[in-house]
Amino acid sequence: MKEHQAGVSAVELCREYGVNDATFYKWRPKYGGIEIAEAKRLKALEDENGRLKRLLADAMLDVSTLKEMLAKNF
Repeated sequence: MKEHQAGVSAVELCREYGVNDATFYKWRPKYGGIEIAEAKRLKALEDENGRLKRLLADAMLDVSTLKEMLAKNF
């Protein structure tokens, strides 16, 4: 993003890094004004959020299964 802000065209950057134009324009509003450290932190938080969502889904599935088993026993 900094190279683009410095004047390098989006087409040249996409060709150099092997990124699709649509991806570049999607990333620009998300990562345009942040530093590399902030982007890494954001990625780590997104990964952790995904992991926590999977854990919650697994726990909810376990609870649902247990409820079904209890309903069958009574």
